[in-house]
Amino acid sequence: MFGLFASADSKMRESATNWLEVADKVWHFRRDVLSAKDAAELRQETEQLRQEVKAKAGAAALKENIESLEGVLRRTGGAIYPKSALVENVEFLLVAALVIIGVRTFFVQPFKIPTNSMWPTYNGMTPEIFSKPADEPGPLAVAARAVAFGAWPHRLDAPVDGEVLIPFYGGPENRAYVHSHNVPGHTWLVLPTTLREYTIFVGDRSLTLRLPLDFDFDWVASDAFFQDGTIKSPRDFIEKVNAKIRAGAVEMRNVDGYPTYCVRTGRFVKAGERVLSFDERTGDQLFVDRVTYNFSRPEVGQGFVFSTRNIPRINQDQYFVKRLIGVPGDTIEIHEPAIYRNGQPITGAPAFERNAQRTGKYRGYFNGPSDAQYLQSPADKLTVPPASFFAMGDNSGSSFDSRYWGFVAAKDVIGRPLFIYFPFTSHWGPTR
Repeated sequence: MFGLFASADSKMRESATNWLEVADKVWHFRRDVLSAKDAAELRQETEQLRQEVKAKAGAAALKENIESLEGVLRRTGGAIYPKSALVENVEFLLVAALVIIGVRTFFVQPFKIPTNSMWPTYNGMTPEIFSKPADEPGPLAVAARAVAFGAWPHRLDAPVDGEVLIPFYGGPENRAYVHSHNVPGHTWLVLPTTLREYTIFVGDRSLTLRLPLDFDFDWVASDAFFQDGTIKSPRDFIEKVNAKIRAGAVEMRNVDGYPTYCVRTGRFVKAGERVLSFDERTGDQLFVDRVTYNFSRPEVGQGFVFSTRNIPRINQDQYFVKRLIGVPGDTIEIHEPAIYRNGQPITGAPAFERNAQRTGKYRGYFNGPSDAQYLQSPADKLTVPPASFFAMGDNSGSSFDSRYWGFVAAKDVIGRPLFIYFPFTSHWGPTR
């Protein structure tokens, strides 16, 4: 601010100081390749300007010396002076990249939550379903929601009259999933990626839509076609679907070359009517504190981010965010809907109490299903081994966590969630 009120002489002395820095840099980097005449002239002009600065010469004298030095620098500066705009931009980008890499590696790392294993504390990609066209946002609102929430619209209309049917894997006794298969696709309409394609039938005609791999379309199907007030969790949805299959409320259809259960929804539509409408909202994007756990051990109840590189059942290096349930020596058991640590109801985070009481959107903690490795029943207990942690998602009914694959090695812990910077929902701000 004070520079606004500096005198012309002071401003010119500051400019002269900058020119001296350039001249010294040229001298140190290029004196071995300069001719004796050029080297002598560069030192003479540089020292003359330096003496003028020390003597606090006026702006006119300094300007004359600067112009004389600049002419010599143009002949002797090589790649150092003058620099092209391209070189300056490349240098700026390289320095910026190094700073970003350093910050990301040692201090703060950005992280996007793809799944809903920690819902509703943190959101992965979530659907917002519109039951009728009048509820759908208009064009301006669609654009605004894309900017504020990372929302992307999906709309399906009926090609013919008929009942809506949903193909499912599994059933009638096994876990049911909405039928899908992987297909090549693009993100941002440009970058290649793999998407998951889902099929819906209206009468004898099929409709398809493509979604990100981690998007929970079962959630969409549950709320759009099977919600009758009795579905409170993914387990309720699975049981609802399997009950329909057992009751014969299905048709067998050929889907992707395989005979598949297509479950009747009881919803009939006319050709041209909206079959399904929802927005795919992006997951919470947050900064992870990579510093704190270098000086202190993670505490029970904290959300923490870790690498999966040493978890055999995952077989790839990803980053997961879960809640820390147990540290070395702790004994863990689940008595739905609560977790017990060392024989007492677990404490250390509001999510523990909210799940135990099934408050609001918190559905409670569940024992692991049949394909889990640990805590399949209330009678099961485990003790956390040394240099390890036990982790679970707040949304344990939809969380692939330590119940399935065991323990997080202490060396694989990355840090703790710090601040959600996007989207601009009620989650924005310091993490919980």
